[in-house]
Amino acid sequence: MQTRRQLLHRSALLATVATLGPLLPLLGRAAESLRVRPIPASGELLPVIGLGTSRTHDIRVDGPDMQALLDVLRVFVEGGAKVIDTAPSYGNADRVVGELIQRRDVRGQVFLATKVSATGRERGLAQIEKSFETLQTDMIDLIQVHNLQDTRTQLGLLRELKEQGRIRYIGVTHYVESAHDRLLEVLKQEPVDFVQFNYSVSERNAEKRLLPYCADNGIATLINRPFTRGNLLSRVKGKPLPIWASDVDATSWAQLLLKFILAEPAVTTVIPATSNPRYMADNILAGQDRLPDARQREMIVEAFQ
Repeated sequence: MQTRRQLLHRSALLATVATLGPLLPLLGRAAESLRVRPIPASGELLPVIGLGTSRTHDIRVDGPDMQALLDVLRVFVEGGAKVIDTAPSYGNADRVVGELIQRRDVRGQVFLATKVSATGRERGLAQIEKSFETLQTDMIDLIQVHNLQDTRTQLGLLRELKEQGRIRYIGVTHYVESAHDRLLEVLKQEPVDFVQFNYSVSERNAEKRLLPYCADNGIATLINRPFTRGNLLSRVKGKPLPIWASDVDATSWAQLLLKFILAEPAVTTVIPATSNPRYMADNILAGQDRLPDARQREMIVEAFQ
């Protein structure tokens, strides 16, 4: 049963989905009810909804699309979210993220994650130094070895930078199910704080071994491709939301997909990408209130088949 305070928080954020402008300040109240989970390595709490930047943030810093991304960031921060995940391989996304954070002056309110995707120590270090420059920060919260490229060399470098206090956490990533076994082998051999991988209604391989291993061994997880690049949402376009969606406090198809993921306790934060502030607000709603149980999760799966 939702409390009156939770209902007020939710109503405020729903209003933001409909229209930003005058209702944007109400997001601060919604931040109080956004679910958080601990990073096992430290106990630091992270909100369960984050922001990915692949494709959506590959724009010109001086272009007209920056305003929408500034609105996304404002909704993101005022809604209580923190984790922003980017990468040098995402075109201009690193630079755009750095500029957005500076313009909003919110560096102290976000958890900044990027990646290294280079072969060899010198190239890896050069790419990382460039990320410090483009992100306009002296400290990066998390750097991940992207898609397991030259993993051992780059993790060694990241550990050095962590010891120097320039980064806080290290990790590894991939985005396809066929790489899950490789990710698991790396996790068994190399101590890391985070692992990022794909997991969704239509890509459930991580449930078999990867998520249980992370839960048992204290590794935080970032989940990418929650909508499989929008393919899942395309399946239900124009269809009414099931009546039973209200049983898990979902008011959109996107929220159902995110709540399905968040119902897995080994998930730390899910990072859907968006350049639309209304979608950002909608995503934040998924991190509030009730999550589906096992039976309701299967109902969500069936709804997208």
